[in-house]
Amino acid sequence: MTHQVIILGSGPAGLTAALYTARAHLRPLVIDGHEAGGQLTLTTMVENFPGFPDGVMGPDLIANIRKQAERFGARFRAGGASAADLSRRPFRITVDGEAEECQSLIIATGASAKLLGLESERMLIGHGVSTCATCDGFFFQDQEVIVVGGGDSALEEAVFLTKFARRVSVLHRRDKLRASKIMQDKVLRNPKIDFLWDSTLEEILDVTQGKVTAVRIRNLKSSTITERPVEGIFIAIGHSPNTQIFRGLLEMDEVGYIRTHEGTKTSVPGVFAAGDVQDRVYRQAITAAGSGCMAALDAERFLEHTGL
Repeated sequence: MTHQVIILGSGPAGLTAALYTARAHLRPLVIDGHEAGGQLTLTTMVENFPGFPDGVMGPDLIANIRKQAERFGARFRAGGASAADLSRRPFRITVDGEAEECQSLIIATGASAKLLGLESERMLIGHGVSTCATCDGFFFQDQEVIVVGGGDSALEEAVFLTKFARRVSVLHRRDKLRASKIMQDKVLRNPKIDFLWDSTLEEILDVTQGKVTAVRIRNLKSSTITERPVEGIFIAIGHSPNTQIFRGLLEMDEVGYIRTHEGTKTSVPGVFAAGDVQDRVYRQAITAAGSGCMAALDAERFLEHTGL
């Protein structure tokens, strides 16, 4: 069977694309991906998605959009795509060793935040450990937090967090920052920000309490380990777009984000990209949902113009 539309990814971008293509009677097939629901499934309360004045739990938001798409006929398949052939239509996508064919493809596989690799970090995501200050900063009113990283993104997170936190410490493994000079000057002038140089995060406490209470920090020059009370950790060491199977098939930037033009069009006609897989700037649930809508409309118009 050849599908009119296959959507890769089931975060806000993929599910919104599914909703719009389903309402257009295109009967999309959504491949959930290896992280079904995307990064929102790792969050707790979402307070910046329009329409929820009291906030909504991340997993609940994803479940609601999924139900809405299913109501109009979107179909879902568990698993992740492992290979793709975009050389001709119908496109061929390999999912768990089986081939699925489609006349148009929407890639909404997202980007994964790079983490430190600590078990405590993984267990406390959404419970004091975050990868998005814009998403979660509000929950740290008058608290002490640490931002891990030394690039522009880390410093932008630190500055944003000063709107809420009592104190923001930037932890960096080197003795100088990688960020642009203008960002460094801005941060160094901010009285609410201090620096923990030549240091790495050894452990996040306390998993047994289910929340962040302190961290253990190792100084790389002296090897000294100190414990510091803190209530929030923001990991800002970058993101990796989930585009591995499309390398060499689609035009990407130097990091691996898919380049789009005229909306969500990629370098291959009939293939569209939405959400964090092509957005390295905003990375919000609402912007992902918006670009998912755009991709669906672009795919619908493509199919109309090609008579498929």
